[in-house]
Amino acid sequence: MSDKGLTHVALAVSNLDASIAFYGRYAQMQVVHRRKDPVNGTPVAWITDQTRPFVIVLIEQPPVKHPLLPPSHLGVACGSREEVRHLCDQAREEGCLKAGPDDYGPPVGYWAFLSDPDGHILELSHGQEVAYTVEQSQTASHS
Repeated sequence: MSDKGLTHVALAVSNLDASIAFYGRYAQMQVVHRRKDPVNGTPVAWITDQTRPFVIVLIEQPPVKHPLLPPSHLGVACGSREEVRHLCDQAREEGCLKAGPDDYGPPVGYWAFLSDPDGHILELSHGQEVAYTVEQSQTASHS
């Protein structure tokens, strides 16, 4: 079976285990593949939330010189506003909440920015209309 479409985003990280823990805690992602690069010995992990065939490839290469900063970010949809709020409370206690939570209404929804251990920005949201927007564009293109 061959892949088709967008399959991954790769991020340089300074500590693979710390990044795996962060994305597990705040994005419910888990490791589905882990290895050392056979050429240079660099530790690599693929993480996913198991909702679609998509992974974030974490590549340990300290120091991280160019973190993903606003407006660039990774976005993760949460199941409820309460989940966003709970994760923001936890992030605030851990010192990684950068902005929010704020409610911008549709199509942006209720969102917040968190900073991973290397400064890459993770957006948590509820109420964005990504699936609806994609579905509507497919319906319109088939009319």
